[in-house]
Amino acid sequence: MMMHEKQKTSLENEQIESVRLKYVKLGYHYLISIALYLTVIITLFCLIFLTHPSTFATQEMFLLSIPIGLLAAIYSTRRPRRNVYLVNFACFKPGKDRMVGKELFLQLCNDSEYFTRESVGFIKKILERSGLGERTYGSTALMQIPIIKTMKEARNETEAVMFGAIDEVLGKTGVKPGDIGIVVVNSSLFNPSPSLAATIVNHYKLRQSVVTYNLGGMGCSAGIISIDLAKQLLQVHGDSYALVVSTENTTSNWYKGNNRAMLVTNCLFRVGGAAVLLSNRSSDRCHSKYELVRTLRTHTGADDRSHSCVYQQEDETNEVGVFLSKDLMVVAGEALKANITALGPSVLPVSEQLLFLATLFLRKTLKTKIVKPYVPNFKLAFEHFCIHAGGRSVLDELEKSLGLLPMQMEPSRMTLYRLGNTSSSSLWYEMAYLEAKGRIKKRDRVWQIGFGSGFKCNSCVWRALKQIDPTMEMNPWMDEIHEYPVEVPLK
Repeated sequence: MMMHEKQKTSLENEQIESVRLKYVKLGYHYLISIALYLTVIITLFCLIFLTHPSTFATQEMFLLSIPIGLLAAIYSTRRPRRNVYLVNFACFKPGKDRMVGKELFLQLCNDSEYFTRESVGFIKKILERSGLGERTYGSTALMQIPIIKTMKEARNETEAVMFGAIDEVLGKTGVKPGDIGIVVVNSSLFNPSPSLAATIVNHYKLRQSVVTYNLGGMGCSAGIISIDLAKQLLQVHGDSYALVVSTENTTSNWYKGNNRAMLVTNCLFRVGGAAVLLSNRSSDRCHSKYELVRTLRTHTGADDRSHSCVYQQEDETNEVGVFLSKDLMVVAGEALKANITALGPSVLPVSEQLLFLATLFLRKTLKTKIVKPYVPNFKLAFEHFCIHAGGRSVLDELEKSLGLLPMQMEPSRMTLYRLGNTSSSSLWYEMAYLEAKGRIKKRDRVWQIGFGSGFKCNSCVWRALKQIDPTMEMNPWMDEIHEYPVEVPLK
């Protein structure tokens, strides 16, 4: 027994050391990358000054053009060949008849034949602590007794969401279905055949040459993965529009068992979806809202704990659901650290990068806990934050980890309160919240952060091309934005 404990402790220490070494290597890589560019520029200046000191002042403009040209060459080799613009986006808002408050939700669970009294009590506790409000939306099939969990009802739910969002974004932009050259759809747990992408092609009668992708099983971070895939496709297909649709299905994924670790998803997930229209046409820049600056994907699935912390499986009675491990918050924190370590050098001011790298170096060389880890101030890099509204505990942890202010967390908390966890589309409801509040100014930078099974942490950075006038907007928040923010009660 003692030997087993020693082996376990030794393995844990090795894993911790491996993680530390990984971050040191990443930090070293970025330090060297920055130092290389600076060294080349400084060396050029010194050589020219030493060989032609008398002409340095008279040829100042010529000399300055050398490092500027060098930087321009480096930039041109690293930047995408084509700029990607977000022309507009739309979020689906169900009708009032689909609203489901906490009391109604509990009543539906209590009246169903699936849940024990103990499970209903557990569901009540989760709802009280969830951060959800009284006006989230449920699917028609789940808001009746008995619950109708069929393929037909699941299709009806997803098609209503997708078509509603797509109709709105096409109406906003004036783009015709026949102009769309790329379609990317993500739905993690509902993937019928024909695919959802094929269903969109059929419904809107898209052209035969349209390029379609259907992403499944990639969790709540799949919306950013879809944007990243569309970005790469737009580098290949010139003069094109890409339609990205993000949604999830609650009907097909309703868990009918009593395993507490699998009941949580029933409590948090609600109906929602978004459609985003991207373009690589230079002529679309003038009437687009945002320009895509950066996408970054971090996948920690090589680690067994990360891979299994969000896992679809059968319970002890063979009911299928999604199991949430107690390690989820730790795994999410590790994935976030890896993601921001890679993202930081491309978005943070040099001063923040140097502080981060210096602290990392001191902690590794001194091997002491006196030097605390330095968390870069991302408030210097971004004006707005859209963090996946996965649950209250997730948002609390990220607010603390990133040192964000309540106002910066407001879009995420209000989205969770008003709409619940709408999976990958939650980031777009949060963006819509910012627009409805009139907070998006020209050149503002928006950081979208998504987390999902696997485990993945993905980032997407946008730059506003113009100030968004809320009086000209149409989104789910517009007729009620004056009611927010609200104080979410602590239970």
